[in-house]
Amino acid sequence: MNIYPAIDLLLGKCVRLYQGNFDQVTVYENDPISIAKSFAEQGASVLHIVDLDGAKQGTPANFDLIIKIKQATGLIIQVGGGVRSKLQVIEMLRKGIDRIILGSVAILQPNIVKEWICEFGYERFVLAFDVRVCKNNGPKLATHGWKTDSETNLWELMDKYSASSLRHVLCTDISRDGTLQGPNVSLYRECVKRYPSIAFQASGGVGNLKDLRALSTIPVAGVIVGKSFYENKFSLRDALNEVASC
Repeated sequence: MNIYPAIDLLLGKCVRLYQGNFDQVTVYENDPISIAKSFAEQGASVLHIVDLDGAKQGTPANFDLIIKIKQATGLIIQVGGGVRSKLQVIEMLRKGIDRIILGSVAILQPNIVKEWICEFGYERFVLAFDVRVCKNNGPKLATHGWKTDSETNLWELMDKYSASSLRHVLCTDISRDGTLQGPNVSLYRECVKRYPSIAFQASGGVGNLKDLRALSTIPVAGVIVGKSFYENKFSLRDALNEVASC
């Protein structure tokens, strides 16, 4: 299981939102490049970067800063937030982004995204499906920076991609995001059970090393960790050692 340290960018600063709410923002660092370098020094192999301004506006807004992070660390990076068009995809790949995270467009225009996966390769994309778990209707999808709820649930959308070469899916339980109250293990267990060929990345709620052990038993392919690092619950080095021992 891979550990993906998360850097969420808002107005050029490293922040975290609580349950995806732009009105509940905590600023952790004014210099995201220094944070990225710290993760690299601790042994990170990949970074998860979200352009929150881009997600809110519908077009990438912190791209120059993200490229500087890439150049400063040399790490593999997956980047999302506001990517809506093929031209944006081409530009990001041309400038060295390793994987592009597609959220709203992957939910609203699956046929177009399937074409991109076919054209550029499945390793170039991570589809980010953010959900609100409903007891009767399954995990309902949210779009546009979590501001809009969809009537489609996660399983219905995953089935639409079943005939494609989709490989990487990031699934976030919005109710757990930024809470440090533990990940939704049952959700990810169901994801892996239903779609065993998909490399799922879990996101939301990781608050201690026990949470990482729980996710490693499912097993998911990776886990996004953000707030725990910034609030010194444990270090990336501790997380990597924990996963290596599982």
